[in-house]
Order: sequence, then C-alpha cells, then structure tokens
Amino acid sequence: MQIIAGKWKSVILYHLFQGDATRFSTLDRAIPSVTARMLALQLAQLEEDGVIAKQDSDDDRRETEYVLTPFGQTLAPVIEAMAAWGAAYNAREKERV
Repeated sequence: MQIIAGKWKSVILYHLFQGDATRFSTLDRAIPSVTARMLALQLAQLEEDGVIAKQDSDDDRRETEYVLTPFGQTLAPVIEAMAAWGAAYNAREKERV
C-alpha cells in the first residue's frame, strides 16, 4: 500500500490509466490542485517504485511522457475500485445535501 499511499499518487495513476494525461504539463492541468513541485515528487516516487517509467514522446523528442510499467498496470483493479468507490461516495454525499 505504501506504493500508492498519499494524496496524489492514486489521482496521478487514475489519469495515466485513462490515457488522458501522460506528459507533466497535461497531468499538471488535469490535477489543478496539486503544485508542480508535489507532482514532480510524486512522479519521481512512482518511477523509483517501478510503477511508471519516463520515455521520450513520439511527437517531440524534447518532451517526456510517463507510462505505466507492467508492474504499474497490475494496479488497474485497485485504481478502478477506488474510482468506483469515490463515485458512489460523491453520489451519496450529493443526496445528503
């Protein structure tokens, strides 16, 4: 659990699994409440833990993309379950208001 512990790692992984954000700048825009420094730290930790890897972009060699490693891809059921729970929790909270 330590690998995905913390406020931002599961959010980062969710966006990587969705495929909608793979570059630092797109992740930064997709998660507006995280600071650039914290995003960089979390990405570095995920890379150090072997969950993600950096690779050169196909579009522009100067750009780096973050991709899930085979080990990182094994977290798909966990992230999907967390997203489903979050959606159910948000729906429940909306009903209470």
